[in-house]
Amino acid sequence: MKIFTVAAAVSLAVGGQLARADAAFYDQARVRDVSPEYEKVFAPRTECRSEYVPNSYRRRDSGNLLGPVIGGVAGGLLGAQVGRGNGRTAAAAAGAAIGAITGDRLSRRDDDYEYGEREVRRCREVDHWESRIVGYRVAYEYHGHSYSTMLPYDPGNRLRVRVSVDPVDAPRGQWDRGDGDE
Repeated sequence: MKIFTVAAAVSLAVGGQLARADAAFYDQARVRDVSPEYEKVFAPRTECRSEYVPNSYRRRDSGNLLGPVIGGVAGGLLGAQVGRGNGRTAAAAAGAAIGAITGDRLSRRDDDYEYGEREVRRCREVDHWESRIVGYRVAYEYHGHSYSTMLPYDPGNRLRVRVSVDPVDAPRGQWDRGDGDE
């Protein structure tokens, strides 16, 4: 009989330890308030804009040599008619040069010139601060007690909580009345 009593006491003691280790369970708590928590984050960004600036003109070169050749020949002949003696060769050469330049200018008189604008993109980096949510401060209530925690998400109206019940180890004689309250 003594062996049975001792075995029962050991069994209850070990069972009590096992029950205490497995005393956690899950329940639902009522959420009273959810407030997002922000932090300021430096996030520089590039801003670009377009400007239109005058474009340098470009001539449509026809590449025609007929004008300078005819002008040079005509200027040379005219210079030879004007000059006398040894100056005749110099006058012919000067007339040919002036005639070639004049013939070139006259041949290019009808060329088109393009005037316009071109787009220039100008970019710069600007300072920019953003507010980002880092979590949610959640106030909730479970069995008449209020609690608060930080969560990485908004839990909604209900929050799943883990409830754990553990006995308090008290010095011998503290709980003499037997009801657990002082």
